[in-house]
Amino acid sequence: MAPSIKDVAAAAGVSVGTVSNVLNRPEKVAPSTVERVHEAIDDLGFVRNDAARQLRAGNSRSIGLIVLDSANPFFADVARGAEDRAAEHGMTVLLGNSGHNGTRESAYLDLFREQRVRGVLLTPSDLASRALASAGIPLVLVDGELPDARVPAVAVDDVEGGYLAVQHLLAQGRRRIAFIGGPLSVRQVADRLAGARRALAEVPGAHLEVMPTPALTVLAGRAVGEQFAARAEADRPDAAFCANDLLAVGVLQGATILGSIRVPADLALIGYDDIDFAQATVVPLSSIRQPAHAIGATAVDLLLENSADPPAAPRTVRYRPELVARASTGA
Repeated sequence: MAPSIKDVAAAAGVSVGTVSNVLNRPEKVAPSTVERVHEAIDDLGFVRNDAARQLRAGNSRSIGLIVLDSANPFFADVARGAEDRAAEHGMTVLLGNSGHNGTRESAYLDLFREQRVRGVLLTPSDLASRALASAGIPLVLVDGELPDARVPAVAVDDVEGGYLAVQHLLAQGRRRIAFIGGPLSVRQVADRLAGARRALAEVPGAHLEVMPTPALTVLAGRAVGEQFAARAEADRPDAAFCANDLLAVGVLQGATILGSIRVPADLALIGYDDIDFAQATVVPLSSIRQPAHAIGATAVDLLLENSADPPAAPRTVRYRPELVARASTGA
C-alpha cells in the first residue's frame, strides 16, 4: 500500500498540517523541519497525489490539447508552442490525437473534463464538430474558428493562404492546376480550396482540378503523384497545390522518384504549413507558412486570459499566412 501523508507525518514526528505546509508553503516551516519531512518522504517513497489536491482546490495545473494528427510536424510545432507558454505559468500540456475522428475527439474531451484540466485547446475534427456542444469545460479553438462558436480562437486566414499559393503558381505561367487535399470536411482544407478557386477566377483560361484525398499524409500524396506519372502528358496538370506539406512531399516522391515527371519543369508544386522538412526535400518545397509555435503559445494565452476574466465577447487572434517560394515552383 502506498504511504500516505499521515505516514510521512508520523515518521517525521510532525502534524499532517506541517507536512502539507512543507509540500505547498515551505517558507512557513523551519528549515530543520523541512529537512526532516523530506527525509521521511525519501525513506517512505511517498508521492503526493496532485490530482486529488487539484480537485480539492478546484484549480488544475494541466491544459488539454487535442489535435487532428500528432504525427504531422505542424501540430508538433503547435504543441511545442503551447508547452513552452504553459511552462512559463508552471503548467503542463496533455496531448490527445483525434485522428480526424469525432468519436475519439469526444472521448478525449470527456477524459480531460474528468481530470479537471484548466481547459482544452482544440482543433475540431470537422466543420460541424460536436465538441462545442460539450458543456462544462473552457475551450479555445486552435488553427481555426467556427461560425457562431462564441469561444476564443487562434486562426490563420486559410482562404488567403490558398489564394497566395495559387496566385503564385499562376504568376509562374501555370494554367492547369490541381488542388490535392482532403477530407474536404476538414475546415482548413475547405478554406484553402476556396482561396485557390478565388485566385483561379481572376485568370481567364485557368483550370482547377480538385483531387480529394482520404488523409493529409505522405502516402496519400504519393498515390496522387503516381496517378500523375501514369497519365499522358497532355492530360496532366502543370502545377499542383497541396493542402499541406506532407501531401506535397508524397506527390514529389510519386511523380519524380517513382515516375518520370520533372519538378518544376513539368509540374510546379507548392504545399502548406512550411514544416522544417519542406526545405530539405530533394527539390526544396515552396509552401505557405503558418506560425505554428506562435499559434500554440497564443492559444494558452487566450485560455488563461479567459479563465482569469471571462470577456463579454470571446477574443479571436488571426495570423496572416506567408508565401515561401523555393525551387519546386521554379522560384
